[in-house]
Amino acid sequence: MTEILALIPARGGSKGIPHKNIRSFAGYPLIAWSIAAAKRSSLVTRIIVSTDDEEIMTVAQEWGAETPFLRPSELAQDHTTDLPVFEHALKWLEDMEGYHPEVVVQLRPTSPIRPKTMVDDAIRILLNHDDADCVRGVVPAGQNPFKMWRFNGEGKPLNPLLEVEGLPEPYNAPRQILPPVYWQTGHIDAIRVSTITRKNSLTGNVIYPLVIDPKYTVDIDTLADWAKYEALVYSGLEMVSPGNPRRPMPEAIKMIICDFDGVVTNNLVLTDENGKETVSASRSDSMHIKTLREKGIEVMILSSEPNPVVMARAKKMGVEAMHGIGMQDKGRVMREVLEQKNVKAETVVYIGNDLNDLPCFEIAGWSVAVADAYPEVIRAADFVLTKTGGHGAIRELCEIVLKNLSA
Repeated sequence: MTEILALIPARGGSKGIPHKNIRSFAGYPLIAWSIAAAKRSSLVTRIIVSTDDEEIMTVAQEWGAETPFLRPSELAQDHTTDLPVFEHALKWLEDMEGYHPEVVVQLRPTSPIRPKTMVDDAIRILLNHDDADCVRGVVPAGQNPFKMWRFNGEGKPLNPLLEVEGLPEPYNAPRQILPPVYWQTGHIDAIRVSTITRKNSLTGNVIYPLVIDPKYTVDIDTLADWAKYEALVYSGLEMVSPGNPRRPMPEAIKMIICDFDGVVTNNLVLTDENGKETVSASRSDSMHIKTLREKGIEVMILSSEPNPVVMARAKKMGVEAMHGIGMQDKGRVMREVLEQKNVKAETVVYIGNDLNDLPCFEIAGWSVAVADAYPEVIRAADFVLTKTGGHGAIRELCEIVLKNLSA
């Protein structure tokens, strides 16, 4: 059996996004996505995270990776390259354990969205080509370098970056006749260990491609990247996930069921000296209720909150409501409601924010969380909104559903 090590480099320092590698990405620590990709592989025999940070070590272990050593701080600087990190890991494993893998797979945490078979596909290409030093993930380049220029300074002529034999002016040529060009991604490298130990390289000279669908192109560097690629997670794209696969929106929707506190409201309550409670909600959440009803989609509130404010707000919104439901009974009551209304669960969208909504998530055909939902709820959701509870979350969901109906 070929010994194949998945090595995930994850240093603690990050100027752009502090604690980036353990920050929650679509409900899970960022590093958990790379660990999940390694765990899904049928060929990887060991998973190790190389880090200089004890907090990252703890999180990595929680999600199923080993952290047998703490990387020296001098190998965790802003300008540290990958090669010495891998050399350190392999030497430590040899010296301390006598462990000698034949292949090492690099899975960078900053490219978390991966096709389900990516890891095994890369390993098989490497093993099937005796001359291969490395297999690297690539995608078609978004910009063609044959149309790029070397800049020599203001007031000086440009020089073409690349030349093409038999084509005197490639920068003036149609893109279709230029050589195809690919961009390396951070998703995966499958490397023979001998390439690292004997050639002092992470790639060697013979590099085979694993061509990746460009829709998986992800490299998180800024907070703007973070939000952009979290949205990709909820787009329905098939990918390796640390949790259960997220389901797409049902083609047919007959009902939207909403929690109240933290969904219709902002989850805060004001109480006067007489014990009277006041909640805050968004008027905009009522905007599309009538349109949905005209299209055969009913909206309903299902709440554990006993306060009559639930019924008052539901009346104002023009929707049906049930409130005062026991914290442990929401799932049971939801099933009863669907049975009474003769609505199939797979045609129901449920939107919630807290742990007592999870039984309803399991019943509904599509589960949706508000942006500020409890972490376990975000993990369980098929989709996470950009709006928080009480600040237009229901309107956002209604607009998504209506847009899907008109597509």
